[in-house]
Amino acid sequence: MFVRGLEGVVVTKTTISDVDGSKGILLYRGYDTGELARTATFEEVAFLLLMGKIPTTAEKNQFSTDLKNNRILPTHVKTFIQALPKDLGVMEVLRTCISSIDAHAQWPPTIKEATRLIALFPTIISTWVQLVDGNEPLEPKPELDHVANYIYMLTGNEAKPAQIAALNAYLILTMEHGMNASTFAGRVVASTESDLPSAICAALGAMKGPLHGGAPTGVLRLLEEIQTNTTSLEEFLRAKIRRGEKLMGFGHRVYKVTDPRAIALRDVLKTSGNSDQHLINATAIEETATRLLEEYKPGRSLHVNVEYYAAAVMDALKFDPEWFTPTFCVSRIVGWSSHLLEQAENNRLFRPEQEYIGKKVITD
Repeated sequence: MFVRGLEGVVVTKTTISDVDGSKGILLYRGYDTGELARTATFEEVAFLLLMGKIPTTAEKNQFSTDLKNNRILPTHVKTFIQALPKDLGVMEVLRTCISSIDAHAQWPPTIKEATRLIALFPTIISTWVQLVDGNEPLEPKPELDHVANYIYMLTGNEAKPAQIAALNAYLILTMEHGMNASTFAGRVVASTESDLPSAICAALGAMKGPLHGGAPTGVLRLLEEIQTNTTSLEEFLRAKIRRGEKLMGFGHRVYKVTDPRAIALRDVLKTSGNSDQHLINATAIEETATRLLEEYKPGRSLHVNVEYYAAAVMDALKFDPEWFTPTFCVSRIVGWSSHLLEQAENNRLFRPEQEYIGKKVITD
């Protein structure tokens, strides 16, 4: 049976996450992601996805130490990254460096390998950003946890608690989201019994596509248009909808109600003491846009999605738009790794069929 885009086709069974688009529920290993985003750290949720359980204090501390011990770029990668053409984008550099990390990686993948790659993603991204800006790359600070250290290495400044809380929540909420394009690409490669870096590179290639990893950039453009327009917010949005233009950050292929990740991220931003005016404005824009979309497009269920508040968080942190998708990868590497480890546990090569619809030339 042919199904365009494989929509609705079940390709595997998993214990990693449960995405219920009709009810607006997202669970990691059975735990509500909204609650995790409000109460847990990046390290705790990464451990949960990789290991299948909430860590004890000792396990969390050890996992945090393992991440910190693996942050330093190997010498050959430092040399390699400095020699790359400076006109490359961050995603190209990230993909290229990951493919050079371990020439001896083998099947099956291990949690130790996954932990190393999770730790290195922020270092690769921040090293390239600093080099392109003409700066000496910053060394990781061992006293800082994963999220705080990423902000420091990327911007050169230690973040405020509210900023760390906002990015921590975003990274938790985007760690994993079922059989999306990048996760599926990674599992297909892993099913061939290829190594972990190869499968991660396949996932990165899929994430680079604007239909998958580029959505927050479009939201940022919308927020900038709103900030500079001379009419009222409602007049501006009405005119945009009447012209048939899409409001980036609203609507989702899976969720038919408000994206639960957007709800959780909004709640964290409201309760973390974050006074950034852009974040305050984002809430007002959401309320007006949701009302107008229901008025002009009743029944379409065009609610806010996680990319909307992700853009607001990135803007508040003064992250360059080119950093948005790589930052998404800083979280999603955890979900990818969890899926690749699961694929290896009960592997079967993905080999779908095709339906030929071309002409047939019959010869004797």
